[in-house]
Amino acid sequence: MIENDQRMQLRAREMPLEIHGSEFRRLGHQLVDQIAEFLDDLPQRPVTSGKSHLAIRELLGGDVLPENGSAAKDLLIEVSDLLFDNSLHNGHPRFWGYITSSAAPIGILADLLAGAVNPNVGAAILSPIASEIEAQLIRWIADLIGYPRTCGGLMVSGGNMANFVCFLAARNSKASWDISTEGLASSDHPKLLAYVSEETHTWIDKAAELFGMGGNSIRWIETDSDQKMKMAALENKIITDRNEGFLPFMVVGAAGTVGTGAIDDLPAIAALCKKYDLWFHVDGAYGAPAAMLPDASVQLKGLSEADSIALDPHKWLYAPLEAGCALVRDPQHLVDTFTHTPSYFKFASTEDVPPINFHEIGLQNSRGFRALKVWLGLRQVGKEGYIQMIGDDIALAKVLYQIAEDSPDLEAGSHSLSITTFRYVPTDLPDKNTEVEAYLNELNESLLTQLQAGGEVFISNAALDGKYLLRACIVNFRTTLGDIEALPQVVIQIGQKLDNDIRPPNLR
Repeated sequence: MIENDQRMQLRAREMPLEIHGSEFRRLGHQLVDQIAEFLDDLPQRPVTSGKSHLAIRELLGGDVLPENGSAAKDLLIEVSDLLFDNSLHNGHPRFWGYITSSAAPIGILADLLAGAVNPNVGAAILSPIASEIEAQLIRWIADLIGYPRTCGGLMVSGGNMANFVCFLAARNSKASWDISTEGLASSDHPKLLAYVSEETHTWIDKAAELFGMGGNSIRWIETDSDQKMKMAALENKIITDRNEGFLPFMVVGAAGTVGTGAIDDLPAIAALCKKYDLWFHVDGAYGAPAAMLPDASVQLKGLSEADSIALDPHKWLYAPLEAGCALVRDPQHLVDTFTHTPSYFKFASTEDVPPINFHEIGLQNSRGFRALKVWLGLRQVGKEGYIQMIGDDIALAKVLYQIAEDSPDLEAGSHSLSITTFRYVPTDLPDKNTEVEAYLNELNESLLTQLQAGGEVFISNAALDGKYLLRACIVNFRTTLGDIEALPQVVIQIGQKLDNDIRPPNLR
C-alpha cells in the first residue's frame, strides 16, 4: 500500500529535469546566440585545436559522477565553450579531410525541433507526421538521383547501416532457400558470394562478418588505373565460382569510392547482373547525389538501374550527422527481410491505404526523426540549390587539381567528383627511383600529420599506385576559391621546412 504522505509527495512530484517555458526560452535564446556567434566566427577559428586527447580529457575535470546537479544555464555555457574550442570543425570552410559535409544551419535547427517533439519513427501511430515526412523524403531523394520514386527506403545512421540494409535485402532475395528460417549453417546449401572492387569501403567486411557469412564470402575484384572495377575480371570470377558450386548473389558498384571518388561502370555492372540474375547494389554513400547534375556521367547515372542504393545525406546533401539513406527498388524486399509482428506491437491499420511503419523495413524498432533536417534542407533550397552547391564543390576540386598540376612543387594525383589527390615533391630531389619514392611517401605522411595538427587546413590521405598522396574532399558549401588557393601555399610552406629537417643526406 502507498501511504498517504507518499501519495501527497507523488501528487506534488518534484521533476529535477523539467525546465519550464520562461526558463527554457531564456536558455534557448542564450544557446542560439552562442551558436550564431560561433557560426559567424567559424572561418576565423582554427579548423582544429590540435590538442592531444589527454589534454582535452583534462578539461573535463574530475571523473566522479556528481551526486548533485548544477544549473542548466551554467552547464550550457560550459559545454558550448568546450565544444567550440576543442572540436574538429567540419563546418569550417577549410575542412576537406573526410566525406563529412558542413552542416546546413536549417538542419541544426531541425535537430532541435525534432528533439523537442521526440517522435519514435518506428511506427506511424507513434509518429504520425514524422512518418509521412520521412516517406516523402525517400521519394524526393529518389527523384533527385533519378531512381524510381516507387522504391522502398528509410533513413538510417550512415553509410554502414544503409549498405547493411541493402545487403540483407539482397541476401534474403537471392538465397535459393528460406534463409530467414534455416540460416547459413546447413551444408546442404551453396555458399553465398558477393562481388566488390578492391576500393570498396570496409562496410562489406563488417557485413560479411556480422551477418554470419565470413570474410571469404567476399570476392575482391581488381581495379584499373582509374580505380574502377575490371568488368572482364568480374565476369570471369562469377563464372568460375558458379562452376565450382558457389552461389553468387550480389555485385556492389561504387558511385564515388572513399579514396579517390572513382565511379565504376554502373551500366555495365547492371547488364552483367541481369545476365547472371544477381542483385545489383550501388554504394553511393558519397557520390550518388552528383547524379542529379545535368552533366553527370553515363556511368554515374547508371545507378538508376540498381536493385538498391545506399547514400548519405550527411555527406553531399549537407545534413548534420547522422543521416544515411537506403533505397530498394522493390519495397517488398524490405518487408520480406525485416517484418516481424509480435503480439506487443499493436500497429495494424484498418485504413484502405495503411500508413508506413518503418520498423517493418529496417533494423531498428525505435528510431529518431533523422528525416526532418534533410527534408527541410531540400525545401529551403530545392533541387537547383543542391545542383549549384554540388557543382561548385566539383569545380573547386578541379581547380585544386589544376593548381597541383601547374605547380613545380606539387604533383597531381587524381581527380574525380569533388576529390583531388596530390603530393608535395621538392624540386631539387634526384630523379625518382625506389629510394626517392620511399622518401616521398615518408615526407608526405609526415606533412599530413603536421597539416592536421596545425589548424590552418584539414585534409586526409589516399594511396594510388604505391604513392602516399594528400587528399582533399570538398563537400563543403562554405568553401570558396580563396580557400582552395590557400591550400597549396600552406602545403608547400610546411613541406619545404619539413623536407629540410628530415631529408636523408644521400638525397640532398
